[in-house]
Amino acid sequence: SFAYFTIKDRLPQILTRVIDTLHRHKNEFFEEHGEKGVEAEKRAISFLSKLRNELQTDKPVTPLEDELPDAALWNQYLDYQRNLPNGSGEPSWFQSPWLYVECYMYRRIHAALAQNPPIDNFDVFKEGKAQNFFESQEAVIALCTYFQELLKNIKDLDEKQLQEELFKLLQVSLWGNKCDLSFSAGQDSSQKSSPLQSLENMVPYILVNDLEKVWSLLVNAKKNRTERSNVRVDIILDNAGFELVSDLVLADFLLSSKLADEVYFHGKSIPWYVSDTTKHDFNWTIKQLGSANHMWMSRCGINWEGNLKKGIWVFCDHMFWTLPHDFSSMSEVAPDLYAELQKSNLLLFKGDLNYRKLTGDRKWEYSVPFHQALNKFHPAPLCSLRTLKSDTQVGLKPGQGEQVQASEPEWMVSGKYGVVQFDAGL
Repeated sequence: SFAYFTIKDRLPQILTRVIDTLHRHKNEFFEEHGEKGVEAEKRAISFLSKLRNELQTDKPVTPLEDELPDAALWNQYLDYQRNLPNGSGEPSWFQSPWLYVECYMYRRIHAALAQNPPIDNFDVFKEGKAQNFFESQEAVIALCTYFQELLKNIKDLDEKQLQEELFKLLQVSLWGNKCDLSFSAGQDSSQKSSPLQSLENMVPYILVNDLEKVWSLLVNAKKNRTERSNVRVDIILDNAGFELVSDLVLADFLLSSKLADEVYFHGKSIPWYVSDTTKHDFNWTIKQLGSANHMWMSRCGINWEGNLKKGIWVFCDHMFWTLPHDFSSMSEVAPDLYAELQKSNLLLFKGDLNYRKLTGDRKWEYSVPFHQALNKFHPAPLCSLRTLKSDTQVGLKPGQGEQVQASEPEWMVSGKYGVVQFDAGL
């Protein structure tokens, strides 16, 4: 399976890169923290080398030994895996659910640094995320320019034109999800050309296209809003870099077109899956845009800074997003987060990992309804914008998956296909 190759090849490559990154920053740690920094770097590297060895030799998964706030939940989850009726008793790297051990590896990378002050706040993936952003400059400029030009006459657009623009920006946000560093094991995955040029050609690769449903939900919410009720959209973010910029443009469009009054962004509380967005990445990206020497980029950045100050944009992180649980257990494990999402009119889940957690990362029949695969996770109407990079997919028409499979055996993992998949909730 694709899961097997991920654990066998991709994850050790990612660990090797992390170790290499720490090596390369040795002098910086010494300059900032003296001998203590170098000692901490050595301890972190030894911890990670041991982790890589455990992974490659299929050792049992061990309980977390750190004192971080989520450690107890992780260790309870390990017990749950040990006691699964159809399990093998002792979960190991190659004898466990893929989602679990992959998440566990990123949590152990975090522990390697968190347990070794004074380098405990160092994000081992930060450089890659910044590089992805800078290498996507042309696409970022194209998108910011397009958007600022659109804003000049957004008030004059009729409903049909607004709908067209929404569909465009949702598709840019969908295909922006191709820029994923964990998928390429940290290799260059930047967006080089303007994403707007190729949207028409990409439509046939959207296997489930619920854009119309998203539109009618937003239009109805707008019509039914009262003085006291704001229309709220939540975006559960995926990658930093170009994808994040495409999400921010989409969010700004929702406000500027009055389809939403406030947007909540949900990011990761620790570095995660190589390129996932943390609070630092979110703020850094907006600052980079604001100080860019390109008129429309800086206009975007300055406006977005303003949205955050006004409180019509809110960034939140919650440790649930970096737990191994799928979303059907959110109401139990993180009732506070579930209650927060219930306040939303629309939840937009970005990317493949969120899709895996929405559907329990199971090998479903392709035609199983999306609603069923969500397994009672219905805090609010939701839509998944995802390019396929793992072998789980639901909600297809009978025979559709088999048909694509016949012509393209790698269709589920190549990132070439996408879905805009909507569920109205209860």
